[in-house]
Order: sequence, then C-alpha cells, then structure tokens
Amino acid sequence: MAQIEAFKRHILIANKLRKEKLTLAEIQDYLSRRGELDGYNYNISKETFGRDLKQIYSLFGVSIRYNFSEKVYYLEFEDDSVENEHFFEAYDVYNALKFTEKNRDYIFLEKRHAAGTEHIEDLLHAIKKRLKVSFDYQKYYTDSPEQKVVKPLALKVFQYRWYLIAVDEEDRRYALDRISNLEILTDKRFEKDPNFNIHEIQKHCFGIWVAKDRQPQKIVLSFNPTAGKYVKSLPWHNSQEILTDNHKELKISLYIYPTEDFKGELLSHGKNVKVIEPQSLADEMKAIYKEALKQYR
Repeated sequence: MAQIEAFKRHILIANKLRKEKLTLAEIQDYLSRRGELDGYNYNISKETFGRDLKQIYSLFGVSIRYNFSEKVYYLEFEDDSVENEHFFEAYDVYNALKFTEKNRDYIFLEKRHAAGTEHIEDLLHAIKKRLKVSFDYQKYYTDSPEQKVVKPLALKVFQYRWYLIAVDEEDRRYALDRISNLEILTDKRFEKDPNFNIHEIQKHCFGIWVAKDRQPQKIVLSFNPTAGKYVKSLPWHNSQEILTDNHKELKISLYIYPTEDFKGELLSHGKNVKVIEPQSLADEMKAIYKEALKQYR
C-alpha cells in the first residue's frame, strides 16, 4: 500500500506543478485534500518531499526546480519530450473519468479507439533487439490475410491508429489493428541499413506514407482567419512557421513530404485552406476537386 501511495503522490505532485507554481505549504495542503478524496495518506514532510523530487525525475524524466525569489516550486522538462506530455494528458483524462462515476453523464467519448495496442510491447521488444517478426496481415481490399515476415523499425500513431514501420521487400507501414498471429522470430536477427535514416524521414513526414521518389519541400498554405485560429492552437507539423497573421488570413509554411495523408488533410478543410506553393501541389488539389465535382453532376 505504501508503494502505491508514493507512486500516486509522485504523479499528483508532477501533474500539479506542470500547471502552476506552488510553495511547499501549498503542495502539502493540496496533497492532504486529495488524500481525503482518494482515501490515501499523501501527507509528507519537507524531507519526504525532497526524496519525492528525486523519484519523480527517475520515473518521468522531469525536474522540479525551486525559484528562490518567488519561493515556489515548478516543473521543468529536461527536453522537449512528447512522451511525457502524452503521459500527463492521459493522466488528466483518466483522473477525470475515475474521479466519480457520475462523470459518465457529462463526458462523451467517441466510440472509435486505437485497436491493436496489445501488439505494442512485443513489437517494441523486437525493434530494440533487431529481431524479425512474422504475422498475418489483412488488407481491406483482399478476402484473406497475407503472411508477412518483416524487419520492424519503429511504431507511429496517426489518426487514432497505431502503425508498424517495417521493411520486407520494401519500406512498408502496417496498421496494428489488422495484424494477427504476431510472432517474434528470436533466431532471425537483422542489421539496420546505414543508408536508411528513419528518424530523418519521419522528421518531415505528415501521416504514414512516404513516396520514395519524393523529397520534403516547403509548402505554403493560406487559411481564413477563423480556420487560422485552429491551426495556431493545434499546429499541423513541427516545422510549422507563421508567415502572415492578420484579419484577412493566416499564412503558414511547412517543410514536409507532400504525402497522400497530407492531401487528405487539405481536403478535409475544404474552402478554408488554399495551397499557395508549390504550384505542383496546387495543381494536384485542383484536379482532385474537379474529379470530386463530377460526383454531383
């Protein structure tokens, strides 16, 4: 029980200080009140808090600093860790759902969820140990699954789906929800191709697919002011830069591969976005819209 209390306390401290700066007395008061709600004893001394800070760094890779002039503690990420942010986001949602059963009357979740997550642990093991894996893969346009033996390289999430990035005869992506009968081939190790830099490819990738004959390029988009506010609050890509932001438009630039996934994103925004450059992409989008209009004649 003591270990469970300590772990929950560590999460509470880190999550609270992620949102606001607090004195030690305020942290102790917060833990006392949460302990009454959760049915745990979260009360701590200054000495225990000092030990907690070391444990929090060890668990989550985040540091809690002390501002001597303001006499408050605050949370500081050691790096720009996407994983840590996702962890705390997941905790916020879990806490909201768990806090009281009555929340089901006020929180409505989408029925779709990421399937295939039961494969993540095994695939991560195979990726780290450089072991080939075999599985049956069901494509949407075939009646029966195909057996695959691949070199697993990485995992990626895109639009509620988990994907395996792997190599067999060529570079491929496999949706985890369509994988079955997964097996790690412990006797079949593989070496990474030194000419294939997956980190560099994914750095400029929007979505899952990357055409081998394409190169990342600068893409400039123009949004109407209302749509622009959404794009600023939830950027499309890490390379996003704001070029113009006024009452007429938001103009941004991205440095990415012009993938099919990206074109699909453009289409989902309809009249609210316009491709400024490159002209080749603008021409592709025009052709797609013209074909779509034929459906309504």
